[in-house]
Amino acid sequence: MKSETITRKELIAHCLTFADTWEDYPFGEDWAVIRHQANRKSFAMIYERFSKLCVNLKCEPMRADFLRGAFESVTPAYHMNKEHWNTVTLGGDVLEDELFEMIRHSHEITGSKRSKRG
Repeated sequence: MKSETITRKELIAHCLTFADTWEDYPFGEDWAVIRHQANRKSFAMIYERFSKLCVNLKCEPMRADFLRGAFESVTPAYHMNKEHWNTVTLGGDVLEDELFEMIRHSHEITGSKRSKRG
């Protein structure tokens, strides 16, 4: 399914399916920030830019570069660290399954680190 059929409300709802997450609006109602409850780190920022729905997602740098080369609608993140964050503009060449995998990855790498006890 194309990502253009996903609404802002559905995108937020998908992000909230991950355990221990919450929705925040620190920049006003235009930017939905989805965070981990345990560490308060954000993993998705949902907003509109140029009348297009966008989501900023954290990504490991090498993967971020790969995704930018693979998809026209994945670019260095708007208003974020461009090495570690991508913007995905919905309605482009990223399919829903690929978008959901990028969200999962962002959630995973921003989550609480488990301590290594031996």
